[in-house]
Amino acid sequence: MGGCGRQRANGSAKLPHIRPLPAAPIYRPFLEGTYTVSAGLFRLGKQPVPWREDGAAESHTFEPDSSWAQFVDSKWAAHRRGLHHYAGEANLAPGLREAALNFVAHTLAAESGGAMTWDGRTFCNLRLGWEATLDLRRGSVDGLRRFEAPWSALRSDLEPVGALDFLGLNAAEDLAIIARDPVTGRDWLAAAHVLSPGHWDPRDKLGRDFVAVHGPVAGAGRMNATAPRLVEAVIQRGPFLRFAWGLTADDRLDHHPELSASAPEAFDPEQTYVRVERQTLTGFPDQHGALFTIRPYLYPLRQAVREAAHAQALACALRSMTPQQRTYKGLGAILPDLLIWLDARALDSGP
Repeated sequence: MGGCGRQRANGSAKLPHIRPLPAAPIYRPFLEGTYTVSAGLFRLGKQPVPWREDGAAESHTFEPDSSWAQFVDSKWAAHRRGLHHYAGEANLAPGLREAALNFVAHTLAAESGGAMTWDGRTFCNLRLGWEATLDLRRGSVDGLRRFEAPWSALRSDLEPVGALDFLGLNAAEDLAIIARDPVTGRDWLAAAHVLSPGHWDPRDKLGRDFVAVHGPVAGAGRMNATAPRLVEAVIQRGPFLRFAWGLTADDRLDHHPELSASAPEAFDPEQTYVRVERQTLTGFPDQHGALFTIRPYLYPLRQAVREAAHAQALACALRSMTPQQRTYKGLGAILPDLLIWLDARALDSGP
């Protein structure tokens, strides 16, 4: 039994040495007042994030917080629906797999507040009550052990199919690995474990290059034109942090196209959420690739525009969208009434 197993809690016993989960942070990237599709990279740990409430720089890759159980529930449901809808590999070199997964395991444990451990061979989660012996180069789970823990009921009897799957199920973040041929310069999505997709199918992206992956995104032309330099920077000069945002008519994390409902026909402020994705990019120059993490946050509209200035900035950003971007974001039917509501909110920031 691994070291974590020797420390394991019984039943629902408290784990006093584990840091309590903090409240989820609130990000408002729409405060720029314009909607753009760009790389928008911040140097992780060095550049402050201007739309954090405290304006601080961020150095972490993974962010366990009070919404973590929601991710466990959602990811488990997606997994049971069929992992092949959400995950896969495409010509992933063993060295890049090992480098990326070792970074995930090490960083998840380091940033878990004591809830997870990694000794280079065995990864353990004291909240979920399981540990696995992993071969990161082959990508296999060589041994899985379960034990009683505070959230073991959430974990239930789910069976991970490999090391990427197991590690991804311990994180709120989705995971993707980008590879690049050092001779030709061609890049491609070599692996994905994306159980909280935002209206896109991970299977459509595997094996495709940066331009093809982002081609369907309205307004991505300028960013795609810089793709070779951008991929080079991500692999050689990271780690980086970026944000993307949009609006959605429900609080589901999993918006796989096969599950997504049709766009709302009428605006309802109580059923409208701002979805913000916090994304990190960490390069592995020696292995010619990078790890990409995606963490969605869902904020009720009233919370997202708590102040008049927030509502005014969001209205300006929405007005700056092109017709194609409004259609791509599914805003066509609700946008007029949404803007009226935001304009009123900008004049009166009361509840």
